[in-house]
Amino acid sequence: MMADRYRGAIYTGVTAQLVHRVYQHKDGTGSEFTGRYKLHRLVYFEEHADMPTAIAREKAIKKWRREWKIELIERENPDWLDLYERLV
Repeated sequence: MMADRYRGAIYTGVTAQLVHRVYQHKDGTGSEFTGRYKLHRLVYFEEHADMPTAIAREKAIKKWRREWKIELIERENPDWLDLYERLV
């Protein structure tokens, strides 16, 4: 999940190459939504055994209410820190 700031706009996506995809979002070449709203902060991610499972989880989260997404993020990352630096 990408965000612009603490409790700001949230983008949920799926990828097989997390480091590369987050770099694209930070570079402004990720998606129109993340580029438009400057969502450059990786605030939450999950790893899954296979892509079908990851896609199913992404679709489920996208249907969630905003409050649930915030709770999910804050369980692991209460300060909404950028987790990208931990990956590289």
